[in-house]
Amino acid sequence: MPVGPYIADFAARSEKLIVEVDGGHHAEHEAYDEARTHYLKAQGWRVIRFWNNDVLGNLEGVVATIERTLAERPSPSPSRLREGSP
Repeated sequence: MPVGPYIADFAARSEKLIVEVDGGHHAEHEAYDEARTHYLKAQGWRVIRFWNNDVLGNLEGVVATIERTLAERPSPSPSRLREGSP
C-alpha cells in the first residue's frame, strides 16, 4: 500500500495504522527502517512490526497485538460547547 514515498506491507487508512512484516534482511537495514518509521509517525501513522517467523508461528499473538493497538487508538476530542449553551 503506498503511503507517501514508501510502500507499507499493510495499511488501514481509516485507523492510520501500518503493519510491517519483516524478514531477516531488515536486521541489516535498521537505520533505514527507523527513518521510515519516523517519517510515517510524523505523518500521523502508527507503525507496528512483526518478524515473518512471528506471523508464521504465532498468528494468534500477532492478531491480538494488532487488535490491542487498534483499541489503544485515542478517542476523538469531545465537541466544544457553544458559548451560551447549557
